[in-house]
Amino acid sequence: MNQTRQKTRKRGFRIWKFVKGISVLVVLGLIATAAGLVYLYATSLPLADSDRNSRLLDSQGDIIATFSAGGKDSVPVQLQDISPDLVHATLAVEDRKFYEHYGFDIRGMGRAVLVNLEHMQMSQGASTLTQQLARNLYLSHEKTWTRKAKEAMYTAQLEMKYSKDEILQMYLNEIYYGHGAYGIEAASRMYFGKSAKQLDLAESAMLAGIPKGPTYYSPYNHMKNAKDRQKIVLNAMADIGEITQTEADKAYEEMLQFRPESERKTVEKAPYFRDYIRNLAIKELGISEAMLDHGGLNIYTTLDLRVQKAAEDAVSKGMDATGELETALVSIDPRTGYIKAMVGGKNYRTNQINHVLATTRQPGSAFKPIMYLAALESKQLTSASMFNSEPTLFHYDNDRKTYKPGNFGDKYLGEIDLRKAIAASDNIYAVNTIMQIGPEQVVNMARNLGITSNMSAVPSLALGTSPVSPLEMASAFSVIAAGGQRTPPVAILQVTDAAGRVLYEAPQTQAETVVEPAAAYVLTRLMESVFENGGTGNRVSAAIKRPVAGKTGTTNTDAWLVGFTPELSTAVWVGYDQGKAISTADGRRAAPMFAQFTEQALASVPPKIFSVPDNVVSVYIDPESGKLAGNGCPEKRLEVFIDGTEPTEVCRSASEDSESGSDDMTHEAQQQQGLQEEKHSWWRDFKRWWVE
Repeated sequence: MNQTRQKTRKRGFRIWKFVKGISVLVVLGLIATAAGLVYLYATSLPLADSDRNSRLLDSQGDIIATFSAGGKDSVPVQLQDISPDLVHATLAVEDRKFYEHYGFDIRGMGRAVLVNLEHMQMSQGASTLTQQLARNLYLSHEKTWTRKAKEAMYTAQLEMKYSKDEILQMYLNEIYYGHGAYGIEAASRMYFGKSAKQLDLAESAMLAGIPKGPTYYSPYNHMKNAKDRQKIVLNAMADIGEITQTEADKAYEEMLQFRPESERKTVEKAPYFRDYIRNLAIKELGISEAMLDHGGLNIYTTLDLRVQKAAEDAVSKGMDATGELETALVSIDPRTGYIKAMVGGKNYRTNQINHVLATTRQPGSAFKPIMYLAALESKQLTSASMFNSEPTLFHYDNDRKTYKPGNFGDKYLGEIDLRKAIAASDNIYAVNTIMQIGPEQVVNMARNLGITSNMSAVPSLALGTSPVSPLEMASAFSVIAAGGQRTPPVAILQVTDAAGRVLYEAPQTQAETVVEPAAAYVLTRLMESVFENGGTGNRVSAAIKRPVAGKTGTTNTDAWLVGFTPELSTAVWVGYDQGKAISTADGRRAAPMFAQFTEQALASVPPKIFSVPDNVVSVYIDPESGKLAGNGCPEKRLEVFIDGTEPTEVCRSASEDSESGSDDMTHEAQQQQGLQEEKHSWWRDFKRWWVE
């Protein structure tokens, strides 16, 4: 009896001890779990790859783009700015119990574990949206147990630190939809040319199916695969009651309007400028590519996103999206040298060549103002200088060589002055000028204006036969716009590290006077005639409601318009990468793009006249002879000159030559009246620019 009682006690003691041990283990487990959860909650998540990317900012501190080795296109949006159909489609096909679980699908994970154990490899998974987000943000896609453990930890942290809506929003902004588009907004714009908020049911189901295999299910690559996947998504939505089967079938039959591949554009802002900055940062500032991609730098630039949009709009409207014709547009603030806009081509996705930097394009007649500036400053030429526009054979190199230029369409104008030569882009006048002042002086002037490309000191230089880049041309013309003051082009203002420490600060450069201000002003007034009656830019003059000066240029392979206002100096180029001949229609694209850009970029800026420096005089001249206009001259034109270069001989009629010239105005009176009339003319023009 005692033995039985003792055995019972021992058995009860063992059971109690076992239960106690289990209880201790459970308590310890709960404590460990609680400690683990507290640790996970208190521990910060690692920086996402996108957070480590360096950022490019414009002059107002707004983000332009991020630097990433993968070349991501991404436009983050709020969840409320995404079509509900897209949200429901994504959840139906990717994670139906998203709002019910805590980051893990236990049943699915169990099935996946059994399959993986059976095959002794990580062949299958059961990832929730949160797990996919953790993997995309913080981990690689390798199938290892270590990566899985980290993924579980980051998944738990995401669920702790963010609401379900926040996680879903992050997922939809991060997931890859193919062809460089990360996030639903980028994908929606790329595939359908609309925002994610505007997607209908059929479009939403199509996009929701792509992330499972962005290449395999891309409608651009495999339309049948994409449609099959769309049907799976629609049926999944019907299964969970989000839509009816009838609605699913109707959406499947809908004819989708995809944006043509040829018209697909990057959704990143200013991609050519981003690449330009990347190159400057690496080659000139010594920043490594790894630091740019993962150093968390902030690079503050001179770009103005509002002006940049005007440039991109002008290119989009002015260029044919389907052809091979390319373009470039770059604009500089002549007062500071800041690059305000840069478009290196019409479609970055299909052509990453930045034509703004191409030093292989001939500027043609757009180069002539640089030569005329050298002639004006040397005082060997004035606004009233006359040359005969006629077929001419020029001799040079001690008469060992000859050069015979021609005018476009074999149109010759006879005796003309500099204003008419610039307006009509007369080649004979230009070559006469360079023969008079010497090609070396023109090369020197180009160097003073900042052109570094190789130039041949030959007569044909007058017609722009030495290649230069659009950036060089915009920079050179900015000196004229600034009244002879040169400030080298600037793109990067400051670089800071992730902690805000300044790593680079652009030096404060003082503008350098490289051209006599009076010469720059006289040339500016002459270049305004390009947009007046008879000028080569006259057809776009109605689109420009402010004072503007410029010059067109056309060769067999290139078309240009380079011009400026007091606020912006802009070069627009059009041509083919292969250097093939451009058509007449191709050559006419540059001017309208310049006009649209200038007006849109300066829409909020009141029109300004070009400021008048010292040593400038205005007098009336006879356009036929270039002499001072006397009472007997049939025509008079107000013209500007560098002080001391204005004509002194007075134009007289035949009858006046035999009489006293006492009725003619004195030279001083001419100057005084000219100045008064010019001021009146400026005010009249200003009112016209302001009111019209």
